[in-house]
Amino acid sequence: MERYFGTYQTFQTASRKEAAGLIGADNLVGDFYQIECTIEDGVQKAWLVNKFNARVGYFDPAFSRQLSLLKAQDLVMVGLLSFVAFTDTPEPGHYWGEAAVIAYDPLEKESFGAFVDFVSGSLKKGVRPVIALKEDAINRIVQSKGAWEPKDTLPLPASKKGTAYIKTRQSLTDQLVEQSRKGNKGCYVASWAFLLCVVAAIIFSLKSCGVF
Repeated sequence: MERYFGTYQTFQTASRKEAAGLIGADNLVGDFYQIECTIEDGVQKAWLVNKFNARVGYFDPAFSRQLSLLKAQDLVMVGLLSFVAFTDTPEPGHYWGEAAVIAYDPLEKESFGAFVDFVSGSLKKGVRPVIALKEDAINRIVQSKGAWEPKDTLPLPASKKGTAYIKTRQSLTDQLVEQSRKGNKGCYVASWAFLLCVVAAIIFSLKSCGVF
């Protein structure tokens, strides 16, 4: 049985409904996702399922099969939202994204759980740490109880013509939304106040330009 597996992998949305959810506040960069392995029409399909139990995207058949094999080994599997992108071809275009996918031995949950938290925190800041680790790095995580962190990072994939990155980190508004999820009512009120101020500023600007 493998002790650890980590990689970044792109995923697709199945419909406009999933795409709308992906770009909304229910899915923030750095969020944790369950990975649900299924077989549909004889093809293996692994889904990312967010904390609200909504499917937001699926991996290609080859990677889905790889994940099903890891699941068969009873490894703990988690996905973390890395970025969301939009590609305008073929028309009318589609939203897609990338997730950091990590699987690990449940006997080392304390060490690898801390490492996953580090990866999540890095992604929220727009940093993509290297997670495809060699044995030496894996041993360091275990021996340090998750305190060891890789220094190497990966840039965003080169943007192709017709593709734009929509989410690559958590914005200030996203951070307020995350705090409100945790039950911080003050941040919930602050997030709405911030949005209302932005809207008011836009309206004031338009009035100053004589639009109204």
